Amino acid sequence: MLYRTVGQFKTTYEADQALFPVRQDAVLLGIILVLAWVIFPLTASEFTFQAILIPVLVFSLASLGLNILTGYAGQLSLGTGAFMGVGAYACYKMVTLMPWMNPVVAILLSGFFSAGVGVLFGIPSLRIKGFYLAIATLAAQFFLVWLFEKWSWLYNYNASGAIQVPNLDIFGVYVTGPQAASVTEYYVVLFVVTLLTMLCINLTRGNLGRTWKATRDMDIAAELIGINLMRSKLTAFAISSYIVGVAGALYVFSWKGAAEPNVFDIPLSFQVLFIAIIGGLGSILGNYLGAALIVGLPVVLNLLPAAFGIPIDSAMVEHLNIMIVGGLIVFFLIVEPHGLAQLWRLIREKLIIWPFPY
Repeated sequence: MLYRTVGQFKTTYEADQALFPVRQDAVLLGIILVLAWVIFPLTASEFTFQAILIPVLVFSLASLGLNILTGYAGQLSLGTGAFMGVGAYACYKMVTLMPWMNPVVAILLSGFFSAGVGVLFGIPSLRIKGFYLAIATLAAQFFLVWLFEKWSWLYNYNASGAIQVPNLDIFGVYVTGPQAASVTEYYVVLFVVTLLTMLCINLTRGNLGRTWKATRDMDIAAELIGINLMRSKLTAFAISSYIVGVAGALYVFSWKGAAEPNVFDIPLSFQVLFIAIIGGLGSILGNYLGAALIVGLPVVLNLLPAAFGIPIDSAMVEHLNIMIVGGLIVFFLIVEPHGLAQLWRLIREKLIIWPFPY
């Protein structure tokens, strides 16, 4: 079989703890990277970039940030959309105040503003947790969206109250704004998502990741063995908010092109949360699987009826999408709480030992 591991021997602890102890996993990742970096840009249409590829990457990154906080550190948050807004508005202010700044650098720096706000609203996690912490982050959601609406300096006193992404270039090639090509925007998003995913993989596999997991599983026991809970929780809020803020900047600058304050309202927070739940909390891969399902489902629901000649209006498609996503959330919470990532792990284990019984 494809995942037969016979003959792959580990002679050191370092080799056994490698990122890809099974050779086939590294090969599979290589194939995915070739598809993402070479095949898709050469073959995808404008519709594919704007409706599938770019939003899947953006929502995967936002879900990854939430997963750091909720899946790995065990701290509930319902303010993801607002933290994405902080990153988007921070990036907008930087490129308008400093038009000479590299747009990719501005996108990466915007996450630090979101991280600062995330730490500020993460302070209540030192005293409360669970449902009460979720309500505290929900308060942050409402407050920040209100701030986006009322503080006109954030959108440069624009009469519409919206932020418009300007045309920004790198070495003469437009990477943001109306003149930027979709393939260029895709490469910007892919570069940032790849960079931050590698960062998160290393963080979750290291000492900081083990500290987060200990805090998640039993914070009192973690404190008794010497873990600083304040540092553990606040670093989780900071890194999570940083990643979410960068995702928010990409959401506006490399996909939407413009945004009003209500774009970052609570429905966006719930959408990212649904992706994390369906993909699998405490997993890196699950964010991509969940985003592919949630983003791709409306596209499939729009295309399938037309392919079979069944007339269906857009309102019905929206209702079907909401019902199917809700059913999937209930299904995964009951049948497989670890989401699509766990299903892939089970399939992989069965492939490794096939044809022997499990």
